[in-house]
Amino acid sequence: MGMESGRQVICEKRTYSREFHSHKHDFGQFLFPLQGSLEIRTDRQQIHLSEDSCFYIPPGYNHVYRSNDRNEFLILDIPTYYLPDETDSLFLNLDQQWSAIRFLLLEEAAGSRPGLNELTRYVTQKLHKALPPSIAWLHEHYNRPVTLEVLAEIEHYHPNYYAAWFKAQTGKSPKAYLSELRMKEAKRLLSGTDLTISRISEDIGFEHVSSFSRWFTGREGVSPKTFRQNG
Repeated sequence: MGMESGRQVICEKRTYSREFHSHKHDFGQFLFPLQGSLEIRTDRQQIHLSEDSCFYIPPGYNHVYRSNDRNEFLILDIPTYYLPDETDSLFLNLDQQWSAIRFLLLEEAAGSRPGLNELTRYVTQKLHKALPPSIAWLHEHYNRPVTLEVLAEIEHYHPNYYAAWFKAQTGKSPKAYLSELRMKEAKRLLSGTDLTISRISEDIGFEHVSSFSRWFTGREGVSPKTFRQNG
């Protein structure tokens, strides 16, 4: 199965035993739970994969896995020539889009599969464009308090690994990345709306407008009021 999967797209249903198994493969793999769950462990992650989530495993990624319950999974094995360079593991909530993708893959697995290759290309394009869940969370919740432990938990990474992983993904620390998101939104609101500076400071996550003004001035060299006037 492994050698064959490395050369062609394979989409099929599989089940897993209660015994621990450990391996890696020379292709990418998407796992979509249909029933039951799967425990997946690596040197930096511990995943509980259930029916409301899916998981991508990149080529050459050592992992240990088992299932403690009755299970069935839809598996998509993807040859490397379909994949973006240097993909990382990706744990995703099964939202409306990914649920639709799972449905289409099920249709292809059950029939003659004339569209499987095109569907696989679409899946890998989404993989290339998708923000890792913790980074996507920051984009949506940049105005909330957040800790490194919370972000690491979203990715199912150990906190002592997460900071290095985050910097490899973005070129910045989580704190610097969050500050950049807040500054971008602050500038947008100052330049494009009539909201008060007090309201803007609250909207991007500051409890006190004085703290916001000091933070903004320290990074931009001008106060929020001056920035708005000059804009």
